[in-house]
Amino acid sequence: MIKILIVDDSALMRRVLGAAFEQDGGFSVAFARDGAEALVQLHAFRPEVITLDVQMPGMGGLRCLDRIMVERPCPVVMVSSMTTQGAAATLEALDLGAVDFVPKPGGVVSLAIDGFAPILIEKVRAASQVRIRPSHRLAERLRARGPAPPQPPAPPAAAAIASGGPAEALPGLVIIGTSTGGPPALEAVLSQLPASFPWPILVAQHMPAAFTDSLARRLDGLCALQVKEVTRPMPIEAGYVHIARGDADMIVSQRTAGAIVLPTPANPALRWHPSVDRLVSSAMSQLPPQRLIGILMTGMGNDGAASMAALLQAGGRTIAEAEETAIVWGMPGALVKAGGAGIIAPLEAIAARLAGLVATP
Repeated sequence: MIKILIVDDSALMRRVLGAAFEQDGGFSVAFARDGAEALVQLHAFRPEVITLDVQMPGMGGLRCLDRIMVERPCPVVMVSSMTTQGAAATLEALDLGAVDFVPKPGGVVSLAIDGFAPILIEKVRAASQVRIRPSHRLAERLRARGPAPPQPPAPPAAAAIASGGPAEALPGLVIIGTSTGGPPALEAVLSQLPASFPWPILVAQHMPAAFTDSLARRLDGLCALQVKEVTRPMPIEAGYVHIARGDADMIVSQRTAGAIVLPTPANPALRWHPSVDRLVSSAMSQLPPQRLIGILMTGMGNDGAASMAALLQAGGRTIAEAEETAIVWGMPGALVKAGGAGIIAPLEAIAARLAGLVATP
């Protein structure tokens, strides 16, 4: 029996979510109307998972989350509105220690709950398996340590990327796949790379379209590299991190002027989007595997494991986040179990291992 605390200022939302969890079975449910009441229940009920509304009167979701992580850390799934403001608050919540989020349904809640509740229940069940570790604010600690260590200079070929040369001019390409717990993990890795990092980076983070622009903007403000959401065909350039738009897939293709990355409708045959497997496969169709590095970090499921295992077997290189730092070891764990992880490294070591691979092609 999973003890879950539902925190929402809407009586209707509390009622319909409570009914959904009780009907699904395996849950003991308690409720809180606001952040202050949630903190009381945190110690009285001692939940194993909390669903927390972002926007509430009085003590809002972010302030409440911060207190939870200090007073009695436990897995928290945020319930957020799909607005620009809601997306920014959600990313801040993930940075504070929330393990996942679910976009709040719009319109009439009682009509939308049939599509919303199964997703929330799945994420709550996954969150109940998460052990909150001291690494949940790792990015803050890394930034506090000072600037990143010196990295090897960019090879001459990197200049050809910026001018839009053919794929043969690309020294290499890094592909990162993440899901649950991904935004803080991306921040921890990308913020350690210098502006001179010579290989372009492509990121597939499982996330709705309403949130990926905010993710790109947040990372762009924290990283020396330029971070852009891919909403149209874009040249693949050194000095850039290209973030796949949510609810779609992203692929590598070729034009006369050179290699590009572009959004494409989500493949319904694939479960997770943006699809890591589809992105890696498209990159392998355009560049030799020896010029590709795949990185799988925290996330539910196994997206990216098959394609990155194939990449390693073909002569490419791969890194899987170690279990001790992953919020959810599903995706990197699947890569390790498939024998496709060339390197297994804790989150704080991934940037340095990546720099080492780029320096020794």
